[in-house]
Amino acid sequence: MTAQQRRFGDLADDIAARLPDREGLVFGASRHTFREVAARIDEAARRLIAAGVGQGEHVALWLNNCDDWIFIAFAVQKIGAVLVPINTRFRSRDLAYVLAQSDSGFLITHDRSGPVDYAALVREAVDLPATGDAVRDPRFPLLRYVILLGESPQAGTVDWAALAGAAAGVPADDLAARARTVDPAATAFIMYTSGTTGFPKGVVRTHALIDNVEERAGLMAITADDTILNYLPLFHAFGLSEGAWMSLVTGARQIVTQGFDPDESLDLIEKERVTVIHGFEAHMKGLAEAQEARPRDLMSLRTGIFAAGMLSATPVVRRGMRALAPLKNLSGFGMTETWLGVALSSLDDDEAHRSEASGWPGPGFELRIVDDGSDAVLGPGVAGELQVRGGTVMTEYYRKPAETASAFTPDGWFRTGDAAMWLADGCLRFLGRYKDMLKVGGENVDPMETEGLLLEHPAVQQVAVVGLPDERLGEVAVAYVQCRVDAAIGAEEVLGHCRGKIASFKLPRHVVFIDAFPMTESGKIRKAELREDAKKRFAV
Repeated sequence: MTAQQRRFGDLADDIAARLPDREGLVFGASRHTFREVAARIDEAARRLIAAGVGQGEHVALWLNNCDDWIFIAFAVQKIGAVLVPINTRFRSRDLAYVLAQSDSGFLITHDRSGPVDYAALVREAVDLPATGDAVRDPRFPLLRYVILLGESPQAGTVDWAALAGAAAGVPADDLAARARTVDPAATAFIMYTSGTTGFPKGVVRTHALIDNVEERAGLMAITADDTILNYLPLFHAFGLSEGAWMSLVTGARQIVTQGFDPDESLDLIEKERVTVIHGFEAHMKGLAEAQEARPRDLMSLRTGIFAAGMLSATPVVRRGMRALAPLKNLSGFGMTETWLGVALSSLDDDEAHRSEASGWPGPGFELRIVDDGSDAVLGPGVAGELQVRGGTVMTEYYRKPAETASAFTPDGWFRTGDAAMWLADGCLRFLGRYKDMLKVGGENVDPMETEGLLLEHPAVQQVAVVGLPDERLGEVAVAYVQCRVDAAIGAEEVLGHCRGKIASFKLPRHVVFIDAFPMTESGKIRKAELREDAKKRFAV
């Protein structure tokens, strides 16, 4: 089977055949060889078949990082269903939107994880049955069952552990037959953006992305001798692609943590002899500070991707280069719609290229930078909008034809909405975003969603949400609120109106009450003026 014919459901079996007894996955105290990973995926696949998951059916996975995330995600794809990863920082409002928009037939989640009662959030979003376990909520006509991973069964849901009994009755031949019929060109998963147009958009993807991962493995020289530390969320393109997929493609060992803790990460690097780490600016900053405060032996570190093009990122990456030596970080550019490796540094690049640029155009991609007003193609040294064309650029946003059409130019280039420029030697530098969306701790946040939610409050006349630079998170949201003449509202009430309805990273950090907004002649709020005002108010 060629790389182009491979499917995500094949990856675990392929690597288990090559390296059956090599340790492949570590999560907490649980350690799994590649043979055990493949077996656990098959067990999860039989449970899904027993639960009634059909080929082509959409399965939403709302789990925090854990080994079960890996087993279930690959099992969904192995039986020809469509994986719909959901951001675990989403709350009831976000969950309801994604479940309905994605046409999910199943939702798999925790009963509780840490302080978050996921089962309670599901009940806020979905009317679960008082008797039985089949969902019949007319707002989600295709949603059939909610499956919980937890300590004990809950009314109105299916218990994941209890499915083991029924799974034992699914013959191995039936599973193998389902796996053989999966079309590599079929939809493998729908990954939702963080919400760049008010609500998230579902990016439709096929199994063809395996080629993209294999190409990057070659560029980064990742082999079975590597150990990848993955603290990035598995529901994100970055963590899923460079951790879960990269491990099964190359045979590298993957250590998954539930989240990012700098001290825990550095301790694991030292203990497990980690060679590869990735992250955003906030991860690099946290790791550097923790290492400077309590040095560890990091001599095993080899490489990893930390985007470094923006001016704000360059000093952070340079500091990380010193603190995390001998790590040779690579800069790059990618997004959910294009996937990763649109641009990537070389292992041979000097420090300046790895800390001040965004890499060289990746295999299979065409890049151009155009003037935002005239669409003229620009040469080196001139900032414009980055546009991308290539085999891993998305074909559509799920059930959003208008948004899909507007995302592409008439001649087929994807509009990233991001500002970039070519350096004189042909290297790319990402400069920032043309769009008004914020980047909070690596999450894309469009202010329109929070603005729309706040406008539902009876005391709010008008609202605008803008970004404020933040040393730790990159940006945080500031809400400017104009109250109705006959009403009043406090900052805590503004925040309380949002809590539990939108993800925590979308919540405003500050609230400013304003009598009137600066407006353009056409009636639009001058957000640039608000951003400058926020910097002055909060001494940035």
